[in-house]
Amino acid sequence: MASLDIRDARAADAARLAEIYNHYVARTVVTFEVDPVDTDEMRGRVAAVQGDGLPWLVVGDDAGDVIGYAYATRWRARAAYRHSVESSIYLAPDAVGHGIGRTLYQCLLDRLRVGGLHTVIGGAALPNPASVALHETLGFTRVARLREVGRKFDRWIDVGYWQLQLQ
Repeated sequence: MASLDIRDARAADAARLAEIYNHYVARTVVTFEVDPVDTDEMRGRVAAVQGDGLPWLVVGDDAGDVIGYAYATRWRARAAYRHSVESSIYLAPDAVGHGIGRTLYQCLLDRLRVGGLHTVIGGAALPNPASVALHETLGFTRVARLREVGRKFDRWIDVGYWQLQLQ
C-alpha cells in the first residue's frame, strides 16, 4: 500500500463495513455473531458509537475503497467504567498481513488518548496468533483467558483479553 487514508466512518460506509464484517461472521470465530449484519444495522452501530463520543475509523486504500475499520465501545455501562473502552478491528481479507491493521489500530489508540480515556481492552477468540501479535506489538498486556465461553461452528471457543493503559 503506497498510502492509507484513515478517517471517521460515515453513514455511506455502512454497506462496505457490513461486507467486511460478514466475512468474519460467516467464515471465522473472530466474532461470536452467527447471523450476517445488514447495512441498516451497521449504520446504526456506527451512529451509536459515534453518538457516545467514541471513534469509529475506516481505512481506505489508494483508490479510496474502504478496506478496514476499527472502533471502541464502552467496556461496561456502570459509571465507574466510563474511562475504559473495548477496541475492535476488522480488515478485508486481502488487506490482512500488510501492516494496515497496526497502522489503523495505532490511530484508534491515539484518538482514544486524545479523548482522555484511561484503559483499552482488546479481546480475541483463541487461538489467534495474528491478533495476539497485534495487541502485544502495540503494548497491550495479556490479562485473562476465559475458557469455552463461546460456541460457534459446533465447537467451544476460548477468549483472551489484553489491556493497555493509555494515560
